[in-house]
Formats: sequence, C-alpha cells, structure tokens
Amino acid sequence: MQTATRNRLLLRIRQRLRRLKRRRAFRTCIAQADVLRVVVGAGGISEEGWCHSDIDTLNLLDRANWRRAFGSRRIDAILAEHVWEHLTVDEGTYAAQMCFEFLKPGAYIRWAVPDGFHPSQEYQEWCRPGGTGVGADDHKVFYNHITASEMFLSVGFEVELKEYFDKQGCFHRADWDPVDGTIHRSAELDRRNSDGALRYTSLFLDARKPLRAA
Repeated sequence: MQTATRNRLLLRIRQRLRRLKRRRAFRTCIAQADVLRVVVGAGGISEEGWCHSDIDTLNLLDRANWRRAFGSRRIDAILAEHVWEHLTVDEGTYAAQMCFEFLKPGAYIRWAVPDGFHPSQEYQEWCRPGGTGVGADDHKVFYNHITASEMFLSVGFEVELKEYFDKQGCFHRADWDPVDGTIHRSAELDRRNSDGALRYTSLFLDARKPLRAA
C-alpha cells in the first residue's frame, strides 16, 4: 500500500473514531442531565452544564436524528451562536420548527447570528454571504432583527430581543445573564469591543416556547 493511500485511510479512521467519541459523549450527557440544555453547532466551544453537539451528533435538519437523541424527552434550553447563517431561509425556518417541537413549554432557544443592520461597512464585508470573514464563504442569510423575529414568530415562539442594531444603525441592548447561555460574540464579551467601540456584535435573541404550547 502506498504511503499516501495509507495516510488517507488512517485519517478517515481517526475522523470516524472522533465522531463516534463525540456521539457517545453527547448521549451520555443527555442521559445524565437533570436539566437538559443543548448547544447546537458548538464548534468546539464548551459551556459547563450544557450538552454539546455539532452536525455529526445532532443535525438541525434531521428529525429522525433528534428523535433518536431525545426520544420522548424534551429540552429545557438550546444555545445556538452563529449557526443559522449557514442555513438557507427555508432550512432556518425548518430548524426553528425542530427546536420548537423538542423544547418543553416555557423553554427557550438563545440564538445569535451576524447582524445585518450593523452600521460598519467593515463588519458588513466581513459577515455578508460570500464575505471576507472566516466562514463567510458558507454564509447563506444575513438576518436582521425584523427577519429573525418573523422567522421565530412564524413557528410559534415568543421573541425577546437582547442585542441588535435597528435599521437606523442604533444599538439596542436588554439585560441578559450568561448563566442562561453565553453569547461570546456579544457587545460585552467580544474582545474586539474592549475599548467601548462596537466593532463586532451579534443579532441576539431568546425565542421562548409559550407555556400553553402542547
């Protein structure tokens, strides 16, 4: 066997073993959690007290995957930071429906994406679909607080906006507690804003499943 072929085979084996390890850890976390809080699209970020997933452990667009993962159990909280911009509009709405279905009544998804109303041209170029920022070549939607709210409201959620720019470029911020899910690319926590200038923020909201929802 040639060296290059052997190396490719070993790489595939290591990748498969890593995926299996992540899936096993995710299943174990769900089984042991008294309060079930799930990070989707974790991207290696670890939050204490949360079960972390990526597409190979929990696919936002695969209902059968969610049923296998959770069965009849329902989720207390979901955290999604800079995930939805990688989905099309239709996929994003479907993923929101999925979260609504598997959340408990009264539970929420804490959700953040790049802010389409951010007034900085540098930010716009960095974050727009096909932009120059890391991962922007895969961005498909540039949400603003209006389009994001409409998406979540359309599937039954109640929306609480936390941080966003309006169409006039004015920044709005409501109180929020990182204990309920940390948004690292936020006005206060992103290091690029350390001097007080809002160079990098997110459109950030909580979408809550009404208590009356079945």
